[in-house]
Amino acid sequence: MNIAVLLHSGAGGSGVVATELGLAFAKQGHNIHFVSESVPFRLTELSHPNVYYHEVENMMYPLFNSPMPTLSETSKLTEVIEEYGIHVIHAHYAIPHATAAILARDMAQVKPRPVVVTTLHGTDVTLVGLNRAYLRTTQYSIENSDLVTAVSRYLADYTRQEMGVRRGIQVIPNAVDHNRFYPRENPQLRLRYAHPDEKLLLHISNFRPIKRIEDVVRVFAQVSEKIGSRLLMVGDGPDRSRAFELASELGISGRVSFLGSFPRIEDLLAVCDLFLLPSTQESFGLAALEAMASGVPIIASNVGGIPEVVQDGVNGFLFNAYDVDGMAQSAIKLLTDEKLHQQFSKAARECAVKNFSETTIVPMYMKAYEEALERRLVSNGK
Repeated sequence: MNIAVLLHSGAGGSGVVATELGLAFAKQGHNIHFVSESVPFRLTELSHPNVYYHEVENMMYPLFNSPMPTLSETSKLTEVIEEYGIHVIHAHYAIPHATAAILARDMAQVKPRPVVVTTLHGTDVTLVGLNRAYLRTTQYSIENSDLVTAVSRYLADYTRQEMGVRRGIQVIPNAVDHNRFYPRENPQLRLRYAHPDEKLLLHISNFRPIKRIEDVVRVFAQVSEKIGSRLLMVGDGPDRSRAFELASELGISGRVSFLGSFPRIEDLLAVCDLFLLPSTQESFGLAALEAMASGVPIIASNVGGIPEVVQDGVNGFLFNAYDVDGMAQSAIKLLTDEKLHQQFSKAARECAVKNFSETTIVPMYMKAYEEALERRLVSNGK
């Protein structure tokens, strides 16, 4: 099967999911064509014979105040459809990618036309899509895709209720490669960030306001008062400078490391003791899932799709957003009770492998592709 994948190329969750899914299909023998403005963050296998990358070029023209990525993406995708005989276009994000996919599907001079499978990841619906400037376009893109999936029940329900979408939405959760993310010791790497008697806490995100990275720092400040510990902050974004300033104000800047993008995040996860995710909104929580697969317990907010991944009191603890004190107290409890920590660590790994393994999730997407193609055949036969 020839599959085109439209995605954001940065280190955010949707781009990571799209890349890993595409590579999984490539290993099964399918031809995967990634279409984006730059090489996707997790795309390290361009030498794979079944993997192709097509760059979307954005042009600035004096008449317009900004580039028009949807139009340039549409043009590039149309070229890819016509040249490579694409069967399925998998758009990760309702806008702009599903919008571009639908336009390209209808523009391409090929028979039969490819089908558009759109996966909703979160902010494409909950934040950007609900903005009045994009609402109608988002609704149109969802309604006119051949098949739509969402990464959590929460997101599927939210899309139908808040956006007035009437069509069916399949729930296919994000997957994790448990052969890549798994518990293992790496004393040298751990010593780079913490002393042997210190605990290592971790946060990974795009450092946007909904991630509440200032609360990450506040939780850690309370933990570090009771336990010798260090905090690693992986990622970058608009709230980074404020979190850095807060760490200085709280007198813990020497115990907090801002690492930026970390390409082999699986190595870092494996040496950490606890993962913090105090977001005010999460449609799934991919970083938490990767931590769980690595045997790392979770302290997180009980919001969005997180409860579909993290089991409160089993492999982590969930709290209301902004409950810094509650999160800190449970973090201290986990980090000082070795038996409890081992119990949570084992449960986290087991949950990730049992419920979110690529061997379980990837076939669900292939079934969705085949269903969309079958629907098109039936529709064309009428």
